[in-house]
Amino acid sequence: MCGIAGLFHPATPKPVDPARLRAMIGAQAHRGPDGQGIWTAPGVGFAHARLSIIDVAGSPQPMVDGEVAVCFNGEIYNYRELREELRAKGAVFHTDGDTEVLVHGWRHWGPSMLHRLVGMFAFAVHDAKAGALFLARDRLGVKPLHWAELPDGAVAFASEMKGVLAHPLFRRRPDIRAIEDYLAFGYVPDDASIVAGIHKLPAGHFLLIERGRAIPAPRQWWDVDFSNREGGSAAQLGEGLLARMREGVVSRMVADVPLGAFLSGGVDSSGVVALMAEASPRAVRTCTIGFDEASLDERSHACIIAQRFATDHAERVVQPDDFALIDTLVAQFDEPFADASALATYRLCQMARQHVTVALAGDGADEMLMGYRRHIFHAGEERVRGLFPAEFRRSVFGTLGRLYPKVDWAPRPLRAKTTLQALGMDSAEAYARAVGVTGPEVRARLFSAEAKTALGGHRAEDRYIAAMRDAPARDAMDRVQYADMKIWLPGDILTKTDRMSMAVGLEAREPLLDHRLVEYAARLPVSMRLRGGQGKWLMKKVLEPYLPRDILYRPKMGFVTPISAWFRGALADEAARLEKSGLLRETGWFDLTEVGRLAADHRSGRAEHGRTLWQMLMLERSLARLFA
Repeated sequence: MCGIAGLFHPATPKPVDPARLRAMIGAQAHRGPDGQGIWTAPGVGFAHARLSIIDVAGSPQPMVDGEVAVCFNGEIYNYRELREELRAKGAVFHTDGDTEVLVHGWRHWGPSMLHRLVGMFAFAVHDAKAGALFLARDRLGVKPLHWAELPDGAVAFASEMKGVLAHPLFRRRPDIRAIEDYLAFGYVPDDASIVAGIHKLPAGHFLLIERGRAIPAPRQWWDVDFSNREGGSAAQLGEGLLARMREGVVSRMVADVPLGAFLSGGVDSSGVVALMAEASPRAVRTCTIGFDEASLDERSHACIIAQRFATDHAERVVQPDDFALIDTLVAQFDEPFADASALATYRLCQMARQHVTVALAGDGADEMLMGYRRHIFHAGEERVRGLFPAEFRRSVFGTLGRLYPKVDWAPRPLRAKTTLQALGMDSAEAYARAVGVTGPEVRARLFSAEAKTALGGHRAEDRYIAAMRDAPARDAMDRVQYADMKIWLPGDILTKTDRMSMAVGLEAREPLLDHRLVEYAARLPVSMRLRGGQGKWLMKKVLEPYLPRDILYRPKMGFVTPISAWFRGALADEAARLEKSGLLRETGWFDLTEVGRLAADHRSGRAEHGRTLWQMLMLERSLARLFA
């Protein structure tokens, strides 16, 4: 895992100043503490910060071989097989790592080599013969890649936004539409940016820029297809699922440095640890984060798994005073990011880095196999929608939803207002709201008239609605999963894991997001993913020989930070301070009286606004860092 950066002049081969490359990669030095490299040629320059994982002593970057130069972040897990295939074509290798596979792969296959890669990656290729820059990102967006056009006509790219921002010619302007998206979802999605003019290369896309031609739009090279179904009995489908899970885990255990795993005590991470223990001759190193709040603490469950598989286990408790980390989080994410579990994720990665250089995570199974509670609720709502005509639902359920009292503090099944309102909407609109943090009604109260005018009708939920509408899928629940995998997964889950692990020089790998496993899961019948109120049904069945039933079938807790409780206690003053924020007032975009009302209602217990208050706090700090 590494950090990359570069500059390319698409019009004419102007010289590239190495000092600017050093500034761009220096801003990302945390991603690669083991060394930096700079390479320039007419009209192009690459910079690389390395975290050595495979071929530790060799494989320097940027890597140049004749007319082809590569700057690579990530891991290619099938690089050995590809090396043999390329050797058969006459390629001569000079290193033992995976980077050189991209050099020869480009020479023999061009952009189509992407389909042969198994791994997580974001990389740049410069082809001197073609006068072209090629940028590519892995299928699911595990690794990030940002790019922008500069005033002098150059294209700048970097792993993180801060790499582009380090270029002295880039002019910073906030984008109000990204703030709307952020308040809706808690993160800025991949097709938006808090800084106008900076683009995130979408997951499963590449960008090919040829000198002398206009810069084209990125092209999609991979998508997950839910439109086909895998045949067979539950037992046969389970065998296929377990085989692919095992393949994903084992392939990600290749490293020349110490390796371990994150362990929450939930199904996903426990399953990963079980399969690691099955494949490893040595004790697996595991790390767990806990909380003093018993309702959120999973350490006892993690200990059960650690003891069952005799892992080398470590744990740590996160306290409210970890709020002091907020400036660290803001610096690492660049954009506002309000998934409060990032606090715990950072501490988890920090602890893991004391023991290992690579850690396997359990991300992806919830998106892949309907593991979230919102999936269960939405499936139930879909059954009700199927019983009544749309006009009837809008009229009856919509009216009841407006009349029913709002009880934010109650569990979702008891919040009848939320359910009635959802039943009055169509499937996509209801799910777009269910996946959000701050709903459109509260956002309308928070935004000033000036902000609403600047938004020009832009509405965050429309992104989810469009993804569900355009999904290659046959079932409403397939469409929900597709939207989660295209928007939520790269925007929240994978961004959090990448930035928090890279902040401490730790490589996090995602075995449950092996694309072969994801493609197989998308072909499973919905009943294999969600059955009898159980998400990840088939995954749990195939893990029964490995894990205790009280781990497999206990209620899902999720990796949650008790931020709402903290805002009624240790962080109450921080919430109250937002009403007087000079920075938020200077933007002209917020009604700070309304912000103060939310804080007061939350502190008193009259309403639940903890996540929205956390959003506003993170937004204030991010705007200060980016634009003040």
